Amino acid sequence: MNVNNNAKTVSLLGGALTLCLLCAATAEPLKIDFSNETVGSEPTSFVNVVGVWRIEAEGDNRVLAVDGRKWKEGQASAGLAERAKALYGERYAEFLDRVQAFAYFPYTVAKDVSDFRNGEISVRFKGISGRIDQGAGILFNLRPNGDYLTVRANPLENNLVLWKFEKGKRSSVKWVRNTPTATKQWHELKVRVSGTKVEGYLDGKLYLEDTLAQPVSGRIGLWSKADSHMYFNDYTVAAVD
Repeated sequence: MNVNNNAKTVSLLGGALTLCLLCAATAEPLKIDFSNETVGSEPTSFVNVVGVWRIEAEGDNRVLAVDGRKWKEGQASAGLAERAKALYGERYAEFLDRVQAFAYFPYTVAKDVSDFRNGEISVRFKGISGRIDQGAGILFNLRPNGDYLTVRANPLENNLVLWKFEKGKRSSVKWVRNTPTATKQWHELKVRVSGTKVEGYLDGKLYLEDTLAQPVSGRIGLWSKADSHMYFNDYTVAAVD
């Protein structure tokens, strides 16, 4: 489903899918929480690609967790070939080749958003543990060849970074330091995209701005790194024309 269509959008709450007719000026956001998911199972609203992503309980709440405590480089998700076919059809082999190059970086893909171009993506996150990293990122511009972008926060480093993954290589596009992000506390990360302009927000404050070489167009999801054990909740996508 193309979330950039101004005629309709998707609202996903607890696994229930609702199509809403919209006017061009106002778009109902897609919202994903995990309140009706099964603890210990993979999420129904995301497709796991790299790493261990599952539903965990925090008190009475259910959250999506990435668990890197037993992380090993090259740890792609079980049944990855079939998942890749579901995402990219006949181009899945090309996608698989690139995934292997990024196996240091766990990520999961929002199932029902096939082409995000303009708008906002936000998520709440909480660092639970991780000696090497506690990475919480919003993945976007994921292409069939496996290239993508991500804006990530890290409670261990207190910085916000826009990363680019292209042709099997990772490189930083923009670093912003001194972004207070205490571990074991909930924070909000948000990415705003308008054509080639990208903005990164942390707890409501604009920290990062950059202009890309080409407009954004691709799948979206969540991203992490290495041994991070992180909680995520309230994944929201608001697309605009």
